[in-house]
Amino acid sequence: MLRRLLQQISGKMLLLCSLSFLFWACGSTAPVESALPERPKNVILLIGDGMGLSQISAAMFSNNAKLNLEQMPVLGFHKSYSYDDLVTDSAAGATAFACGIKTFNGAIGVDKDTLGVKTILEEAEENGMATGLIATSTIVHATPAAFIAHVVSREQYEEIAVDMLKTEVDLLIGGGKKYFDRREMDNRNLYEELAQKGYKVTDYSLEDMHEMRWDPSENLVYLTADKHPLNVGAGRDYLPFATRRGLEFLEKRGKDKGFFIMIEGSQIDWACHANDGKLAIKEALDFDRAVGEALNFARTRGNTLVIVTADHECGGMALNPGSKLNKIETAFTTINHTASMIPVFAYGPMSKQFAGIFENSSIHQKMRKALGFAEQKGQPSRGSANGQEKP
Repeated sequence: MLRRLLQQISGKMLLLCSLSFLFWACGSTAPVESALPERPKNVILLIGDGMGLSQISAAMFSNNAKLNLEQMPVLGFHKSYSYDDLVTDSAAGATAFACGIKTFNGAIGVDKDTLGVKTILEEAEENGMATGLIATSTIVHATPAAFIAHVVSREQYEEIAVDMLKTEVDLLIGGGKKYFDRREMDNRNLYEELAQKGYKVTDYSLEDMHEMRWDPSENLVYLTADKHPLNVGAGRDYLPFATRRGLEFLEKRGKDKGFFIMIEGSQIDWACHANDGKLAIKEALDFDRAVGEALNFARTRGNTLVIVTADHECGGMALNPGSKLNKIETAFTTINHTASMIPVFAYGPMSKQFAGIFENSSIHQKMRKALGFAEQKGQPSRGSANGQEKP
């Protein structure tokens, strides 16, 4: 009798589960992987400079335990070390993402032998895609520079600005006006040269970004400060807005082929160098708002891969005992970078390849695979930095 009763219950449960699955499969509006395209049309890479797991945790627990990052279903970790040091700097870290190689600290878009290596942005341009860079540092700073320039030292700001003219990048937003229009190494006016190439070139002194007309019929350079932009605590507010409008702009520019963009929350790193936990949290939350804009864009299109990571951790930041929700007590072990593994978040077509533990340079390879570049021939070097012959 008991056995028969259990068999009846088991049969009814099986039937109920089968019907539930059928109703879900026929009527669910939840996204399923099979509904996504095989590969993305667009790739958005967001880099929170200096943002390790502690910076993410501090921002989350200062924001009612919620971040936009939580919406990203795929999580991995990358090993951030450079060619010559277990503790990387931003130049070598960003070059790993941009070029797929480990190089020495301070290097921008060159390998350990100082030979220039093609970047993912340059390769996207060659494939007809629209491209862009947005940063809360100068646009010639280490992270954005590594995607578009080839010099042996990150301090070569004016040379980096010249390298930007050698590309057809569609959108540049960041500080550093002085490196374009009041140069020390030569008398070139890069504002005029960019205008001659068909760019709209404007800046904070001419018009407010929030009131500016974003005309997709021409490339755009908007410089947000003469040198470094303000920190978010001092009133800088353009990163989430520039992310939203920049993505819409590039979508129109890359209507047929799609786009690639790197967006950097640069000053998380600077706050941690100063061991300023409160400012680091504000910068991380500002960056997370930009992540939210990218995810909103990706969700409504269905054809966009979003990747969020950092080049390295900075400060050895900790959330100390005594911390409470929305009142975090931070502490630091150093004013410099550390060698901690770095989280990688991904959302969209081909996002699953970002799960696991891998080298920082693998992010470049995974982006190339997602865009179909890996099926093409390899990446020939552009020669040595600044066109100089290797000795």
